[in-house]
Amino acid sequence: MKILVIGGGGREHALVWKLKQSSRVEKILCAPGNGGIADDVECLQVDPGDVQALVALAGKIRPDLTVVGPELPLVNGISDAFAERNWSIVGPSRQAAQLEGSKIFSKEFLLRHRIPTAKMYGAYDSARDAYAALSGVLWPLVIKADGLCAGKGVVLPPDPQSARQFLENVMEKNLLGPGGRRVLLEETLEGEELSFIILTDGERYAPMVPTRDHKRVFDGNQGPNTGGMGAYSSDELLTVGLRDAVISTIVEPTLRGLANEGLPYQGFLYIGLMLTKDGPKVLEFNCRLGDPEAQAIVARMDFDLAEVLADVAAKQLDPTKLQWKKGASVCVVLASGGYPGKFEIGKNIDGLTPSVVDTGVNVFHAGTQRERNSLVTSGGRVLGVTAAADSLAAALDLAYRASEQIHFAGMHYRKDIGEHVGRVQAAGD
Repeated sequence: MKILVIGGGGREHALVWKLKQSSRVEKILCAPGNGGIADDVECLQVDPGDVQALVALAGKIRPDLTVVGPELPLVNGISDAFAERNWSIVGPSRQAAQLEGSKIFSKEFLLRHRIPTAKMYGAYDSARDAYAALSGVLWPLVIKADGLCAGKGVVLPPDPQSARQFLENVMEKNLLGPGGRRVLLEETLEGEELSFIILTDGERYAPMVPTRDHKRVFDGNQGPNTGGMGAYSSDELLTVGLRDAVISTIVEPTLRGLANEGLPYQGFLYIGLMLTKDGPKVLEFNCRLGDPEAQAIVARMDFDLAEVLADVAAKQLDPTKLQWKKGASVCVVLASGGYPGKFEIGKNIDGLTPSVVDTGVNVFHAGTQRERNSLVTSGGRVLGVTAAADSLAAALDLAYRASEQIHFAGMHYRKDIGEHVGRVQAAGD
């Protein structure tokens, strides 16, 4: 197979790394890729959000399979454009991708199908109405910008003043662009978060191993939200009883609801959960693999990813093919100084020596690019240092030892990824 991978982050580097291991793969191309991906496969400079440019590219290179990493091309309708041409692609339609593209669409879908989620106070397209609604909610509150906001569209303001500030920034000052024109207000859920990701061909589905992301920028879950500062995967995250509850009350009703509404879903579906005392509830949907969850998941895959994704595109998924390595995995994100706020790029990256990689650690590139003979930073999240081992403690040790050898000006990372591992017991488990 010739495979085209769309995207240029750490998730896409992890996918490329795993797809390369397949005996069925002859060539992989990535659009646009990054400095690390370019060391592994050919990269093509195309805007991943430009569907017409991607269609033109695919028309030239004729891939046997296209795998979409980020959400923007999916929300913009790339799967529909490929389907019209009978080209094989993994990813949901534009309409189904609204589960991520519109928080309001997603919330109303959950409520229609009685899938456990946070109480909704209201959805608003005017700042005046949103301000007025603040007097009738319980605090702390969750405010979600409706559209895509690069991980910056959800806040938990502790009081009306900070809530008004966020609403003013997104609805009046337009600081998040069109994604902030409408907002959703909902109750705050308490508990442990869990990323439960499935792969589906529209009829059959297979769960990935469970993961947990760390969104806040600083240790102890302090500071602003980011796109994700690290993730880990361990079977201890999910008891059998809890897994069954998630599948019966959330996964299957979601897939059934999509099919009943004429939106059969194909590809990766990320279900962000809060494990509350009343059971698992949906925080959000994403229409693709999470990042950095993908890095931790890929590290535990014990199957031919190219073969399985080809089966998904052909609507022939065999869930029994998905086998997983025992133990645990972790991804530690090394970020630019100032991230998730303003940050500088173009910093030289040192320490990516063979001795780091030879330890069994994979360093997946996210915000990197090549400048002459140097590798420099080009984004907020720069590298994802990823390791798998027999235990979470051993995986963490590998990842952090490798992280300590890597350097660039302003580099920072969380030192407490996976520190608070807990088993949440489901009722009757």
